[in-house]
Amino acid sequence: MTLMKKIIQDGDPVLRGNAKEVPTEDIKSPEIKKLLKDMSETLATQKDGVAIAAPQIGVSLRVFIVSGKLFSTEEDVDYSILPDLVFINPKIIKTSKDTSSEEEGCLSVVGKYGTVGRPTKTTVRAYNENGEVFERGGAGLLSKIFQHEIDHLNGILFIDKAEEVHDHEKQ
Repeated sequence: MTLMKKIIQDGDPVLRGNAKEVPTEDIKSPEIKKLLKDMSETLATQKDGVAIAAPQIGVSLRVFIVSGKLFSTEEDVDYSILPDLVFINPKIIKTSKDTSSEEEGCLSVVGKYGTVGRPTKTTVRAYNENGEVFERGGAGLLSKIFQHEIDHLNGILFIDKAEEVHDHEKQ
């Protein structure tokens, strides 16, 4: 049985550091494969989580994953069959001039929400888990996820950018 990684919370210095690039020759290493597995397993336990960055499980490397469940239109699909998207050493190469402000939360700032203005479209260049370079564009929620996760890699939390940070009221 694998021990699930704890999600690091605001206040831990690892969330405020600039994550290190993964050397391209290490992308297919057992260490990175284990990191991706740990990240996927941890994210899978989070009902509200759709993405996670490596610093959120205490590893200061430039890696984030987006849950495959984000791409499902089915209500009762088995999420475990949808692969997570892996981004290693991601860089934003293009953003739209259009922006919108939406409420964001974060697995590392539990219970807090705030409105963050971000470009509505983003293109990211990164390596996948096989060490291949790819580009992926995203609009709407996916664009915001790309920006939110890359902020994590740069030591920035959404509460640093948000207006009107507030506690989430229990329903």
